[in-house]
Amino acid sequence: MLYTLHELAYYGATPFRLGAQAARSFWTHPFNPAADTLMGRSAAAAAEVFEHLTRRYGKPAWGLDVVPVNGVDVRVTEETVWTSPWCRLIRFVRNPEDLKAAGKPVDAPRVLIVAPLSGHYATLLRGTVEAFIQDHEVHVTDWVNARQVPMLEGRFDFHDYIDHVRTMLGQLGTGAHVVGVCQPGPPVLAAVACMAMDDDPNRPASMTFMGSPIDARLSPTVTNRLAEQKPFTWFRSNMIHTVPLPYPGAGRRVYPGFVQLYSFMSMNEDRHVDAHRDYFDGLVRGDGDATDKHEEFYDEYLSVLDLTEEFYLQTIDIVFQQHLLARGLLDHRGRRVDLTAISDVGLMTVEGEKDDISGVGQTQAAHGLCTAIPETRRELYVNPDVGHYGVFNGRRFRDDIYPRVRDFIARNQAIHDAVPQRRAAAA
Repeated sequence: MLYTLHELAYYGATPFRLGAQAARSFWTHPFNPAADTLMGRSAAAAAEVFEHLTRRYGKPAWGLDVVPVNGVDVRVTEETVWTSPWCRLIRFVRNPEDLKAAGKPVDAPRVLIVAPLSGHYATLLRGTVEAFIQDHEVHVTDWVNARQVPMLEGRFDFHDYIDHVRTMLGQLGTGAHVVGVCQPGPPVLAAVACMAMDDDPNRPASMTFMGSPIDARLSPTVTNRLAEQKPFTWFRSNMIHTVPLPYPGAGRRVYPGFVQLYSFMSMNEDRHVDAHRDYFDGLVRGDGDATDKHEEFYDEYLSVLDLTEEFYLQTIDIVFQQHLLARGLLDHRGRRVDLTAISDVGLMTVEGEKDDISGVGQTQAAHGLCTAIPETRRELYVNPDVGHYGVFNGRRFRDDIYPRVRDFIARNQAIHDAVPQRRAAAA
């Protein structure tokens, strides 16, 4: 019922949104003598803010057609290399001639960036991907909005997520590297453990986790406490709703993206209110740079997708309530996941000291769980100046975090290339 009411509210606001668009056009028209007055600019700004808050935000484009590398514009094309009803594996293909002009090798370490499936599209990692493209052959998981998947396609749960990660690593082949950003940490770690248990030649050369709840018991945040304080039945009763018509996934039970968005925004309500007040003031002043940055951020932030009921509820149960992976009690496809089986995969963890989603210690817990990895193949980094979003995006990420991850991957690539028996096993 909530989903249907949400849709009705959106369509009910359509006449007012159209009216706001008309008002904005009227107050900004060059032939309107009041357009350049404080009253005219204020009226246009109010209409603009209203229209932005009530519009429907679809899936954003990656927009990475050209990436600057060493002062050279490197052309990039998107290529889908594997698909399922729930995910597309996208490869960002860099133009070889442009790479040579930029002084970069054409052959580069292959990296799988596993984007979070937690309410936003994978394009939230646009800045992350852009940084990695400079030095790597980048692949990224482009998760599908559950409301777009017909019921005939069946379920998608936590264990299917693990299988998807393992399958995609197999697509990249031996010696690739995996980067799990936020939510994917536990299932990615479980997937690598299963590959190590099977001596899978396609297990990655390194794994990097950034702001991930590997052990959510450590430094619990507001979201962690909510998951622990509420009984499992509360989440099933209050967070799960049915996709209405006319979506292809009509009838599917989901955790709606708009519910997740409201939850996140309510955590920092004052910050979002201030941001929109500043946006209004910037529109009145005609400050194009400030308003462009605001629109760029919120066009992405307000674009949300739905999660299947089974994936969301299993994540609450496995990761945030029972902490099965961290306690060594996670079973996958009938067998216990053994993190100590990982012995020849590099491990790096990245955290932000101001992270209010995954507290400091939750990600680095992976080091204490993967006891067979030698110290020479580990790296632990906590940035004192960033919160959750800054761990994988923004200036601090570009200047402080990415160079460390890049160098860590390069070291582990060299170690992998120097081990002939593993390459022989892959052959």
